[in-house]
Amino acid sequence: MNMTEPMFLALTALLDEPRHGYGIVQEVERLSEGKVQLKIGTLYGVLDRLAADGLVELDREEVQSGRLRRYYRLTDAGEGALQTEVARLSGTLQTATERLDARRRAPQATPRPSTAGGHA
Repeated sequence: MNMTEPMFLALTALLDEPRHGYGIVQEVERLSEGKVQLKIGTLYGVLDRLAADGLVELDREEVQSGRLRRYYRLTDAGEGALQTEVARLSGTLQTATERLDARRRAPQATPRPSTAGGHA
């Protein structure tokens, strides 16, 4: 499965408790320190995909102020998919960190003289 950032964050938001859509949006914003602000339309597309894949399921429905709120919960398969994605991202992060460290330790290459518009 190709997990997008909104999918990853929605699954992460559901780790500790079931949440309704707006609750997921708020938790994603908190988890990302305000860097990711899911739109409700995007979120429900993500939740539909996660539900179709068996990674989240409907926990309950409640009527509040005349509106139906659907609460979603993480399934065991969803927790497993999240663990797999965390491991993948951790490996990628470690590789990138090692390469950045190696680049900083390497002697800086001397720039080559430009040959544009002249004789070499």
